[in-house]
Amino acid sequence: MKILAIDTTASPVSAALTDKGKLIGNFYLNIKTTHSQTLMPIVSSLLSTTGTDIKDIDVFAVNAGPGSFTGVRIGVASVKGMALPLGKLCAGVSTLESMACCMPYESGIICAVMDARCSQVYNALFRINDGIPERLTDDRALSISELAEELKQFDSPVYLVGDGAEICYNTFGDVIGSVVLTPENIRFQNAYGTAKAAEKMAEENKLCSADSLMPIYLRLPQAQRELNARLNKTEKGEDKK
Repeated sequence: MKILAIDTTASPVSAALTDKGKLIGNFYLNIKTTHSQTLMPIVSSLLSTTGTDIKDIDVFAVNAGPGSFTGVRIGVASVKGMALPLGKLCAGVSTLESMACCMPYESGIICAVMDARCSQVYNALFRINDGIPERLTDDRALSISELAEELKQFDSPVYLVGDGAEICYNTFGDVIGSVVLTPENIRFQNAYGTAKAAEKMAEENKLCSADSLMPIYLRLPQAQRELNARLNKTEKGEDKK
């Protein structure tokens, strides 16, 4: 089974190609350009350099969230655009789970954290057994202080991954001795992890059609939250009249 996977959920952008679990190619960029400019060129280059016809892809996988609202939309729309004309199946992967799939550790706790701003993170916890991640929590948005309290229960190493890892480590790394900041070369999300998570979804019959592939949002976009706050304020003002 050939899987073409992409990630556009944060600043880096990546694309990976696997065949029967083997990594065939992996392109990764972390430059100051928008994903709408870089994603399809690296996908095209990946297919070209590996000698792969897009028609031979069996599953199109994407980190469908959480993450940057714009980035998530770009990734999901791109995969839908590639898979739909070919009638191929898709995998909408949790960004947080894809990061856990890339970890080289044999045991411990993977704490996947993405910066959600306002002292919050998108987070999920996974226990690693013989190198295989087992989900302990759902994907969620919570404050850094709440996460710190929860991590105090673990005696085994807690590996921080994601673009929120350094923020968390700087906040509570000194007071929670089990916390480990993972090396930068494996810290951030990569489409290879997306492909590995998609393989598991295929085994569990959790793939979907391009039509039904949807983004995964844990919070409303900031513009919508600000609008809701203004509307709520207006309603309260009218109630007082």
